[in-house]
Amino acid sequence: MFAATLFYIPPNLILLAPATGMETMMTSENTATIVLLLVAVGILGRGFYRAKQEGKLGILAWLQSVVLMTPWLLFFGLFSAGIYLNLVAVLLMLAVSTGLYIYLGRELRSAAGDRVLRSRADTPDAREQKSVNDGNLAPESPPDPPTQPVKTVTSSPNTNPLEIIPVPAEDLKAIQGIFGIDTFFATETIPYQDGLILKGNLRGDPEQVHSRLSASLQARLGSRYRLFLVENQDDKPVVIVLPSDNDPQPSTLSQKILAVVLLVATIATTLETSGLLRGFDFFSSPARYPEVLPIAAGIWAVLGSREIARRVVANRYQINLSWPFFIPTWQIGSFGAIDRFESLLPNRKVLFDISMAGEAAGGIVALLMLAVGLLLSHPGSLFQIPAEFFKGSVLVGTLAKVVLGSALQQQLVDVHPLVVIGWLGLVITAINLMPAGQLDGGRIVQAIYGRKTANRATLVTFGVLAIASLVNPLALYWALVILILQRNLERPSLNELTEPDDARAALGLLALFLMIAILLPWTPALAGRLGIGN
Repeated sequence: MFAATLFYIPPNLILLAPATGMETMMTSENTATIVLLLVAVGILGRGFYRAKQEGKLGILAWLQSVVLMTPWLLFFGLFSAGIYLNLVAVLLMLAVSTGLYIYLGRELRSAAGDRVLRSRADTPDAREQKSVNDGNLAPESPPDPPTQPVKTVTSSPNTNPLEIIPVPAEDLKAIQGIFGIDTFFATETIPYQDGLILKGNLRGDPEQVHSRLSASLQARLGSRYRLFLVENQDDKPVVIVLPSDNDPQPSTLSQKILAVVLLVATIATTLETSGLLRGFDFFSSPARYPEVLPIAAGIWAVLGSREIARRVVANRYQINLSWPFFIPTWQIGSFGAIDRFESLLPNRKVLFDISMAGEAAGGIVALLMLAVGLLLSHPGSLFQIPAEFFKGSVLVGTLAKVVLGSALQQQLVDVHPLVVIGWLGLVITAINLMPAGQLDGGRIVQAIYGRKTANRATLVTFGVLAIASLVNPLALYWALVILILQRNLERPSLNELTEPDDARAALGLLALFLMIAILLPWTPALAGRLGIGN
């Protein structure tokens, strides 16, 4: 029954081959591993060739890539050579690579800042100011910063520009007055939706510039407008000013009712999933609810910890979240919950923290349940799981091998119920960490790498799910959920230019790697080497 509810494994994927077939498969997998390693080395070599053209910045960025890939190259390279690293060695490699990644990131930011300062020092305005200082000119009062007339784009030379911009004339003048040579030197104003776009040159740190411009805009026009600092299609900074009427709106009554209905449905599906795991239909035997409550409560603990952590972090940043829209499913009880932002996010760091908080909390709770369940497992435990199922996850199979050892070579493995609950919780966490749309994984990628990379990651995720759906109906179901409900990216934050720090970037990448390790199965030959399954 557990096999029917947690994963679907086609019969043709179950290895029932003679020894010669196993040797052939192992040889082919060794060849494939060597080819993949050579491809990775080739990618790094090509990256170094291109990085040299960018000087120090390019080399530092390339070194970050090397540090990020090295643990995995070492692991698979040694594995293909017959050298197996234990879990402690793998964690040590990951810790060292993460530390080096953060250090190189700081050096990269420092070098980028030096380049920006040098480029500013070479501008005509800076050279003019330097000549004034060199000439010991000391006017009685500081001169006004040099300004340049802001060009307003119109649809016709005979049309009044102030009538084209969808902003009152007085507001337009006030908005244009907040810009200066030391913040954002605006040179062109273009109508955009109910507001406007200002093109120009960014003259300072994006975070400081956005803070100063927003404060100046609020001092002049109150809270009637919102100022966004983003990149245009040419990767150049622009300012977008929109009326506050475009802010996210609170959930309507009908949306709240839908959230309650989905919550009730999720409670029902988790109870039914728990009953199926115990070997009976809960709805046919509701009187047996004491048997399913412990398992259902474990799933609720994972779901609840995700929501609590997400809302604690959101409250710290004064961000409002909608009521959670849980997604019920018969396979694993629930796919998690969709939470909509009802406030504008100040920057990408906040987007990362809120998105990561829920997945980290749910993942830690599920992982602890799995680890404790494995330690408590013994012959005669409540559940008997086919050993083949431990091949369905690299992470779970590895942990099970470390704790249970030779027990995984038996046809059926006795495990504690916490193993099942933790495994389900990890699957829920991994699904929500997929880098697509408004899933937490998609939000994390958007926060670290920006919207363009997040768009590409969403397309790649769709492609992978489409291929996986040929052998796993669960992948098809989830692809449809993303396509219908969460295919779009999260709306831009107010300051879209400032990236999260390197510690957050490393943490996000680690979460994505764990997602892959949870969902990626062992191949039959590799599982055979590790002694997982028959």
